Amino acid sequence: MTAKRTTPIMGSRRDTPELASGIVRVRGSGAQTVYESLRQAILDMSLQPGSPLHETSLSERYAMSRTPIREALVRLSAEGLVTTLPNRNTIVSAIDFVQLPTYFEALTLMYRVTTRGAAVHRQKSHLATIRTLHLAYATAVDNRDALGMIQSNRDFHVAIAEAGGNPYYVGLFTRLLDEGRRILRLYYQSFDDTLPRQYVDEHEQMVIAIEAGDAELADQLSAEHARQIVRQIQTYIGRDTTTNIRLS
Repeated sequence: MTAKRTTPIMGSRRDTPELASGIVRVRGSGAQTVYESLRQAILDMSLQPGSPLHETSLSERYAMSRTPIREALVRLSAEGLVTTLPNRNTIVSAIDFVQLPTYFEALTLMYRVTTRGAAVHRQKSHLATIRTLHLAYATAVDNRDALGMIQSNRDFHVAIAEAGGNPYYVGLFTRLLDEGRRILRLYYQSFDDTLPRQYVDEHEQMVIAIEAGDAELADQLSAEHARQIVRQIQTYIGRDTTTNIRLS
């Protein structure tokens, strides 16, 4: 079932090059550059659900042939970020709210297993990275930088997963966190200071548990952290305060 909602995207805005007028000059592998640029724009909602992605226009904008453009779109399609319609036009994929319960279930499990694993297997180098990213998130909260919060939160939890030493968990959790960035972008557009600062405190407690090697406490704290996030997002989605953004 498709629900139609719209919301103004507030907070800091970082328009990506492909959204500006004129030709975009890129360096490096053409397909990789286009892929990364479009992916970032989709995840931070600069390109909103339903936005058209025409190969010809993108080819002109990036000053390259349509082949690398098509390759980039195929990769984005494999990640579920773009959709090819029956008429072969490509658009930014809708956010699938119907599947959120199963998404939240998987996300909560990965919060727990990765934080628990980090408490058991972390090394000093891991702890230094986790601490740095924890500080980056706290700084983004102080600056009321929604995009900075989303990015640093993602990187913080990926670093915890890497400290656990299981590459399968790292890959799955990274994908889940990335899939959730558009939902967080909608959620953070209306945040006040209370919840992000609470998340800073919860991150701090998880870091302390990981440093202490207390797997049980790390598991408990990460489970409650996940439940808190899920509750808040579900409450936000339940409000009929948005229109115009295409969601499914």
